[in-house]
Amino acid sequence: MRVVFMGSPAFSVPTLDALVAAGHEVAAVYTQPPRPAGRGKKPRPVPVAARAEALGLEVRSPARLRNDEAIADFAALNADVAVVVAYGLILPQDILSAPRFGCLNIHASLLPRWRGAAPIHRAIMAGDSETGVCIMQMDAGLDTGPVLTRASLPIRPEDTTGTLHDKLSALGAGLIVETLNGLPAPVTPQPEVGVTYADKIHKSEARIDWTRPATEVDRQIRGLSPFPGAWTELDGTRIKLLSSRLGEGTGAPGEVLHGFKVACGTGAVEVTSAQRAGKGAQDADSFLRGAPIAPGTVLGTVRDTA
Repeated sequence: MRVVFMGSPAFSVPTLDALVAAGHEVAAVYTQPPRPAGRGKKPRPVPVAARAEALGLEVRSPARLRNDEAIADFAALNADVAVVVAYGLILPQDILSAPRFGCLNIHASLLPRWRGAAPIHRAIMAGDSETGVCIMQMDAGLDTGPVLTRASLPIRPEDTTGTLHDKLSALGAGLIVETLNGLPAPVTPQPEVGVTYADKIHKSEARIDWTRPATEVDRQIRGLSPFPGAWTELDGTRIKLLSSRLGEGTGAPGEVLHGFKVACGTGAVEVTSAQRAGKGAQDADSFLRGAPIAPGTVLGTVRDTA
């Protein structure tokens, strides 16, 4: 098929590769414009743009699509279908209806659960036992379109948003190739019951409240890893906790019991990787060798910098 690809972050790259490998003609790749990055804040292409250029594909990065020129340029591509994966711009109806089979979105949840911006984070933080991807026919609503195909996978107790991101990215790449091979395909309207919204993650959600149950703290740590990273304070210095598991033990909320096991309001959490400011992520043993924490230390009580 003649495909327009629309995506920006690393999550989208495997889908672009899968489309090319499957022999589809990618007429153009739409991405977000370059972003300031690094210490010098020099503009750097987003991951999809960098990959598309390496593949020799035409890259387009319009600031907006809601003008006659942008709509005409898109329509002139005469695409059979547009594949949209975390593109970052709202598509007007003229864009949605331009390709022969419309615009298909790869959404990282089992719709109608977790419509919106942060479905992977929210699924882990809510304690969901499974998630997946849906190939959705896009309409004017927020992830409200009918679903063509879906695939699920379990959320493991050790999963973080980072690990689940990679699994779902690969799952979506394979599923969209299967879906395109079956077009035209029947669609299933999303049910009206079970709708939830995955609001954008705010930095205010990242500070750990050790008075909460261990199950909630564990989900917060894993759900916010690697970004923005759940954090607490140790001797007045902020540290990010990047992975964890449930542990046994009791103590005052935030009290380090032994090793990197920390008491919560009920139960305890064992931190398995962490990061000091200005340093890279480390497993718990390496972290503690560089910054030992004495049993009885209480995390998060020195000062409030939220």
